[in-house]
Amino acid sequence: MTTFVSENSYMKKIRITKQFNFETGHALYGYDGKCRNVHGHSYKLSVTVIGTPITDPSHVKLGMVIDFSDLKKIVKEEIVDPFDHATIFNKNTPHIELAKELMGRDHKVILAEYQPTSENMVLDFADKIKARLPENITLHSLKLQETQTSFAEWYASDNQSDGSDRENSNLYI
Repeated sequence: MTTFVSENSYMKKIRITKQFNFETGHALYGYDGKCRNVHGHSYKLSVTVIGTPITDPSHVKLGMVIDFSDLKKIVKEEIVDPFDHATIFNKNTPHIELAKELMGRDHKVILAEYQPTSENMVLDFADKIKARLPENITLHSLKLQETQTSFAEWYASDNQSDGSDRENSNLYI
């Protein structure tokens, strides 16, 4: 027997994950290892959102937290399409000269405000995705895999302010 969530049922949270692949080059200015050289990765990005399934029987997306195609559209527009087959450089380093040269030759270049490590990229991706999600959907986590054995993860629960970090607060007494 199949049971459906009714309007009066306790609304349970469900996590939905979609995976994406893209190819991106980068270089880490000032780094003391091989990654200081321009090189590329076949990135794998797992995006997990959390929400409650739609319970309105007249809604075309009944039973879904978010349509996978809607999540795909957001991530493709914000991450995959801009980053795929691009080279990302920190625009605040001398790599800007190399970036300008590549752009002058019609190469796809992203100039970031940060050192393009997996850690910083996953932070950037989290901000971009959160800004596009519907109000009833929350970004739960991201996993950006750079190689078979190396990845960076972002979790919403690790990045929630408890109010104790008030350095940018506008509190007046």
